[in-house]
Amino acid sequence: MPAIPRQPFWLYPNLLSLDAPLVAVAWLYMFARTWRLGYHPWEAYATLGLAVWVIYVADRLLDGLLLGGDSARLEVRHQFHSAHRKLFSIGAAVALVVALVLVVTKMPMTIYRHLLLGGVLVAGFFGLAMLSSQDRNEVPLTKNILAGVTFAFGTAMTAHIYRPELGIFEMLRSREFVCFAVLCILNISALDLWQHAARAADLEIKAADELALTLPLALLGGTALLYALLDNEQSTRPFFYAILTGSALLYILNRWRARFSLDALRVLADVSLLVPVVVFMAAAGE
Repeated sequence: MPAIPRQPFWLYPNLLSLDAPLVAVAWLYMFARTWRLGYHPWEAYATLGLAVWVIYVADRLLDGLLLGGDSARLEVRHQFHSAHRKLFSIGAAVALVVALVLVVTKMPMTIYRHLLLGGVLVAGFFGLAMLSSQDRNEVPLTKNILAGVTFAFGTAMTAHIYRPELGIFEMLRSREFVCFAVLCILNISALDLWQHAARAADLEIKAADELALTLPLALLGGTALLYALLDNEQSTRPFFYAILTGSALLYILNRWRARFSLDALRVLADVSLLVPVVVFMAAAGE
């Protein structure tokens, strides 16, 4: 593995796989407030953050193994994880043990009704990661869809388990979960579509990649605005305003992407999912 040059400070949350846990914890807070949980302790946030970090570290280490010594295809985050494989492996093992201890000792029993489906989703994601083509000219849409749904499921589940009167299917068909899952899928797919369009010489392929992102973002933003306006009780309006904000920011980033490097786009894509928390808090009067 070649030496990794010094990276800008703003890239380190991505290099350390801290970006996804921050996004998960932020949206867990919004789910908890939207669903008006009377009790939502710190261990819920700690467990989710640790679990997401372990999964992302494992995914990046796995990508490094699958790509082998092909340094030209390894992105900086994969190079960083491969260069510090031992430290990340130890850290992930410790984080996994702590998360399991919190689940067993602190989390409500209802979590076990959700963990089976969650485990299937995670296993499916890693299975696709190992079986999917590593061809850079292909956009791994199936893997991205499963990754987005898995991320949304884990986040929403960690709030939903404190609503024992409602089953898992009530969560899966809720407007909040569906909209957040779509936003996650589009956020994860954006980088692949941008890279695919940049490498393509065919203008039709570039246009198709552009439409594959802009059209769903526009539909998601419109749907979120409609759901917000239809909520006469205004209990879910802040959440859908947050969805609308995330969609709008990702759309703007898509239009301005030529101004940024790929690493900057990764960071800004995460920021587009963190800024909505501010909008949520303002709309909720917090």
